[in-house]
Amino acid sequence: MKRTYKFRLYPNKQQATTLTQWLTTCRILYNNSLAERKDAWQTHQKSFSYYEQANQLKAAKKNNPFLKAVHSQVLQDALRRLDKTFKHFFRRIKKGEKAGYPRFKGKYRYDSFTYPQSGFALDYQKKKLRLSKIGSINIKLHRPIPAEGVIKTCTIKRHVDHWYACFTVELPDPESQRELKTVIGVDVGLKSLLALNNGETIANPRWLRNSEKKLANAQRKKNRKVKGSNNRHTQNKKVARVHRKIRNQRKDFHHKLSRKLVDNYDLIVYENLTITNMVKNRHLAKSISDAGWGQLMCFTEYKAEEAGTIVEYVSAYNTTQLCSRCGQLVPKTLATRIHSCPYCGLDLARDHNSAITVLRRSTHYVESLSGQGLPVEPV
Repeated sequence: MKRTYKFRLYPNKQQATTLTQWLTTCRILYNNSLAERKDAWQTHQKSFSYYEQANQLKAAKKNNPFLKAVHSQVLQDALRRLDKTFKHFFRRIKKGEKAGYPRFKGKYRYDSFTYPQSGFALDYQKKKLRLSKIGSINIKLHRPIPAEGVIKTCTIKRHVDHWYACFTVELPDPESQRELKTVIGVDVGLKSLLALNNGETIANPRWLRNSEKKLANAQRKKNRKVKGSNNRHTQNKKVARVHRKIRNQRKDFHHKLSRKLVDNYDLIVYENLTITNMVKNRHLAKSISDAGWGQLMCFTEYKAEEAGTIVEYVSAYNTTQLCSRCGQLVPKTLATRIHSCPYCGLDLARDHNSAITVLRRSTHYVESLSGQGLPVEPV
């Protein structure tokens, strides 16, 4: 399996200038190659492949010193990105999906380049990352890369004024599946981020809501600046820093919460939600995006794969409306926070009832109970 390890880089001024120049060169190469493909099709109904454009690099370097200054594999990867973009575009067309034609990259829309095979090396003792044609850059190795892992690629990424190195590492196959001793059903929500079938709830930190005043002040100052001016660009960076802090807070919380779930439970059951459709509700879109359900599920899933834990997704249909004890339909609005069943008399918190229903729909949970000879009536 493959995993990505991300570390903060601390380049000096000269190195930062070189990294920025490389991004500009790769972006221009990407845009020129896109224009070449577009013009060739409109004029001669001809399509270019990655290999045809990559074979032109050698001749292009002789007349362009900026291309010559960049590592050859980095330039090839920029062309490979464009080729992947076209492949995804045609794949969506064939499936009948809505597909946007590949677009040119603006000045601040191309923020990474990749060494796909070689040209980089890590010095763990000196805490340096050596990049070919750039030099040794200080790196914060806040966690070790497993000794059994093989580093495949190195991607250098810029975010506003921060630089990062992302290593794609090939790791051995995950551990064998754990025996199902502890199971948990999870209901995601907005009032509480998580409600578990054992009655436990995880509060929703609401990172974006708590930072809205600070974000609004930064955006107001940006809007007062003249468009295209250096002052507006500087203020735009400040807005981006606020968003970055919110995103980092959310990501840190989700990493810790998903680790806790994976360490404590052998089976974790989520609802199979269509979040992309849910955020179309303009009244709830901001709160749903702020909660970050999809990110939490993704983090749980990949951590579970390494630990041998099972993550299962079940149908979300009527999990809130059904009674977890008798299975009868008990309609309720979003404002109704207590589940009161008129058929069996069950009184539970709305989210707690939903979490129990989610667990009872799990195939693995039903099979484990059936193996023990216990009667099971999945909802």
